[in-house]
Amino acid sequence: MRLTSQLWVSAYIRRCASEAVPAIVVRRGHVEAGAIFISVDKLDGTFNLYGPAPTGVARSDNDRFWVPCLEGRAVSEEAVSAYLERQAEFDSDLWVLAVEDKQGRHFLGETLIQF
Repeated sequence: MRLTSQLWVSAYIRRCASEAVPAIVVRRGHVEAGAIFISVDKLDGTFNLYGPAPTGVARSDNDRFWVPCLEGRAVSEEAVSAYLERQAEFDSDLWVLAVEDKQGRHFLGETLIQF
C-alpha cells in the first residue's frame, strides 16, 4: 500500500531536519494522492527540481520514484517557478517542497531514477 502524499511529505521533511537541512511545504496538494515536486536551492543562485517518475518508469506501484526535472540541470529560480506553474495547469493538486542545501542533497536515495 502506497503512503499518502501528506504522510510522505511529513516523513521527507523530518528526514531533511535530521540532517539539519531546512525543508518546507511551499504548496499543499491533495492529501491522498497529490503529485510531489522537490525544489533544492543550492544557495548559489541555482536550483535542482525533482518530480514523480512517469507511469511505467517506476519499479513498483507501492513506492514513490523520482526523476530529475528540467533535464537534470541546475537552473534559476525563475525556471523552476515557470516549470511548476505549467505542471499546476495540468494538476492543481500538486505539492511543492523547498529544500535549502549548499551540497544540493535531495535525500531521495535509490528512489531517484536517472535516465
